[in-house]
Formats: sequence, C-alpha cells, structure tokens
Amino acid sequence: MSEYTGEATVLRDLTFPYRFIRPAEAGGECLFLLHGSGVDETTLVPLAKQIAPHAVLVPARGRIPQEDGFRWFERITPTSFEQASIRTETDAFATFVTEAAKRHRLDLARATYLGYSNGANLVSILMLLQPGLVRRAALLRPMPVLDETPPTDLAGTKVLMIAGAADLTYGPFAPALVTLLSQRGATVDARIVASGHEFGDPDAAIVRRWLADPAVA
Repeated sequence: MSEYTGEATVLRDLTFPYRFIRPAEAGGECLFLLHGSGVDETTLVPLAKQIAPHAVLVPARGRIPQEDGFRWFERITPTSFEQASIRTETDAFATFVTEAAKRHRLDLARATYLGYSNGANLVSILMLLQPGLVRRAALLRPMPVLDETPPTDLAGTKVLMIAGAADLTYGPFAPALVTLLSQRGATVDARIVASGHEFGDPDAAIVRRWLADPAVA
C-alpha cells in the first residue's frame, strides 16, 4: 500500500487540474509543484517526495497544450513568450492557490513553490505580479520571461535558484533573474549543478538542505 493518498486522482474542481497528495505522516508544510513544458503534473512528484517526504503535495497541471503534455503560458520561441498569456495564466494560478488552500485547509505561510523550467518561470512571475502570495520558492532551470517587470517589493521572500552548468538554452539567462529578484528585495540563494536542462538527485539534495535551513523557514 502506498504511503501517500490521492496520487491517482486528478481533481478538476478548481481553475487548474491538480492532485492532492498527502503522506501518511503529514506535517504542516506543503509544496505546490509546477511542471516543465510538454509534460503533466506527475513529473515533479518523485522529486518532491525526495525533498520533503512529510509535506502535502499539490501538483498542478498547466492549461496550455504542448505536444503530448501541457505548459503554463504560450511561447513564441523557446526563450520568448506571449505576454498577455503570461498575465492571464498567472492571475488564474494565484486564484487557484488561494482556493486550494481554503479547500484543503493549507497554511500558505508554510507553503513552498517548486517549479521546473516553464513551471519555475510561472512561479517567478507569480512573485512579481502577485506580491505576498509566495514566501518560499525553489526554481529549477528558470529564466526571466516578463518584458516589463513591476517594482514589486519582495522583501521577506526566500528564493532558491538552481541552474545547469551545461544548460545552453536557459542557463545564460539565469543570472539576470537572480539580479532582478535580488533588486526587488528577495533573498536569493543561487546554485549551479553539473547538468544540462534536466533535473535530478543533486537538485533534490540542494532543495532539501535549503528547506531545512532555519533562516528559510
């Protein structure tokens, strides 16, 4: 029998399809999981279990179809994106987070947003366009995607960014996002791992240690 409940059930009662996965020995923390492009909400679940085995997991599915999967907003090229789609989907996801917290009695003060690639980008936008909603975020292989960024005050927001040393598509853009979030007041811990755009065990270890740091809690 699985130590987790809810893994097989896709819920469609809110703005985004999602799963609600609760471990047998759940603590009070929760992770919202935002997948990369062309896949679905299941892809980050194994990584999240490595990172926080006692956290409630809320893996959500982007609403924009791409190939055999989904993404979070429309793209023009691999590194340029449809700005109206970005804002529409970000606003909708902010509503989803608020409604999911009410529905499942989640404490958003103890929530961490774990995003990969396109999902990490959505989390970074969420911080900039919906100030106060995200307090902790772990961004794997992100890049800046907004053409115009508001003067958001991100003081008190803790961000972990992990770039891939051999990620030739997103890697060169990662320092600009570190600078942007830092200038807005976020505390940013920027790391580089010896990989390409893919994620793996080294990412899980870094995120797990980061979340265990009392300064991040």
